[in-house]
Amino acid sequence: MQYNNVAFVFPGQGSQSLGMLTDLAAAHPEIEKTFESASQIISNDLWKIVLEGQHERLNQTEITQPLMLAAGVAVWQIWCKCSELRPGWMAGHSLGEISALVCADALSFDDAVSLVRERARLMQEAVPTGMGAMAAIIGMEDPDVVALCKGLATDKVVAPVNFNAPGQVVIAGHKEAVDQAIIAAKDMGARRAVLLPVSVPSHCALMESAAEQFAHRLKTVEMRSPETPIIHNVDVASHAAPEVIRSVLAKQLYSPVRWVDTITFMRDQGVTTIIECGPGKILSGLNKRIVKTCDALALVDQNTLNKALEFFE
Repeated sequence: MQYNNVAFVFPGQGSQSLGMLTDLAAAHPEIEKTFESASQIISNDLWKIVLEGQHERLNQTEITQPLMLAAGVAVWQIWCKCSELRPGWMAGHSLGEISALVCADALSFDDAVSLVRERARLMQEAVPTGMGAMAAIIGMEDPDVVALCKGLATDKVVAPVNFNAPGQVVIAGHKEAVDQAIIAAKDMGARRAVLLPVSVPSHCALMESAAEQFAHRLKTVEMRSPETPIIHNVDVASHAAPEVIRSVLAKQLYSPVRWVDTITFMRDQGVTTIIECGPGKILSGLNKRIVKTCDALALVDQNTLNKALEFFE
């Protein structure tokens, strides 16, 4: 039963936490089964890392990406078991776009796990450790952040890469240029301008070499037309042709995540409820700020799952 006024969105890196989804796992075997399947493919016990690991291990890109993929897909499986409601739209924030493709039956889970492992490796290797950085700029108008970065990007890369919510933009590039942008943003009146604890400057020009290699890897997996339209980060559009989907997935590595435009687009298509499918409530918080008239739900534990199911009764 498809509801065109409902959208499901899938989080990316940054929503992971130690002990996440343990409440759901106690009641639903899908969590551990999905994590076990991913673990076998990458030869790392992802669920054990969630339960017993250290923050540093959990936050390593090559662990975080398959782990977040498994989390989003597992929560989707639980939803499908508990409800006949299917969304009219899907989207994912960065890595979450691959989770959405699996849940829309455009990509097999096994292929997706292998893809995100390769995606993480290529991104990590594209820029030597310590050379790149990302920072959150809060409390500035988006055009001002764009202009600030453009003025500093002379011999170094620095650019806005995540338009997450009004007044909340993430920038990325060379560490030196990002540090300069933080100082300049504060001078221009930003409420906050802080480095993020990441080792990879995602979604900027420094990722072009990784994207080129990732494009070759994408050609090796079967891609189908999604059963549910997916709004892609790169162009805020849905695509049915597999070759176009492969193209936007590769471009995503060095292109901004246009989350504000994505949620606004959904509203314009008549979406009134957006459900975050995966650990944490980061996207739900952003979505409420972007479109205040949309209901924002998150599926993070049994309580929030029950509330979401009751919402549609």
